[in-house]
Amino acid sequence: MSKIIKKTNLRVLGLINDLKTASRENEVKIWRDIALRLSRPTRNFSEVNLSKINRNTKEDETIIVPGKVLASGTLEHKVNVVALGFSDTAKEKIIGIGGSCLTIEQLVKDNPSGSNVRIMQ
Repeated sequence: MSKIIKKTNLRVLGLINDLKTASRENEVKIWRDIALRLSRPTRNFSEVNLSKINRNTKEDETIIVPGKVLASGTLEHKVNVVALGFSDTAKEKIIGIGGSCLTIEQLVKDNPSGSNVRIMQ
């Protein structure tokens, strides 16, 4: 008999509910996808380094990371990065190059249609 483990982080629980609501109201599948990824166990959340972001993005692109952005590597172009969390150094590097760091909550509020957003895992 296995023990049922529930999430205890109230921010993540609220975010999952908000994403599902935004998905239903705006008929946008990307928010539902992010909500499902955040519903997984915390150990399965994404951890993306700046080097991977640099390799797989173009100038002024908006990407969303359903997890944490880490500072390993360099960023050579301006990118808008949306994530659940950022390391302090990663945030400094992104802002230093002219990019922006947003939370997932801010992106849903600013761009409810989810247009021109890519998921990076």
